[in-house]
Amino acid sequence: ACRALHALGPQAVLLKGGSKWRGAAGDAEGDDCYDMFYDGGEAVERFSSPMVDTRNTHGTGCTLSSAVAAGLAKGMETREAVVAAREYVYGALLKSAPLRVGKGAHGPLNHGHAIEGSD
Repeated sequence: ACRALHALGPQAVLLKGGSKWRGAAGDAEGDDCYDMFYDGGEAVERFSSPMVDTRNTHGTGCTLSSAVAAGLAKGMETREAVVAAREYVYGALLKSAPLRVGKGAHGPLNHGHAIEGSD
């Protein structure tokens, strides 16, 4: 899918899998979440992160794309911006786990987690 989307013209493709690709068949790391990245090189790169046990997952895709855009605006290379954005979202998930906010099935991420003293 990454290669097919890349063929349409973008410089790079990031497919957010998250829990949708959790425990892919044949993968020993069944509790990891995956995102796929392709920038036209030889291989599609798979990023993985441990699954975070939290109901507060609302906004992960929007936050990821905004964080990538912010990294690019700061002059980061595309892959570097993706790595930094994934780290930011992972931190937001970790810090949101104990929160009981929002209504419905999914609460929001803790977007303030990166601010010093926000614990």
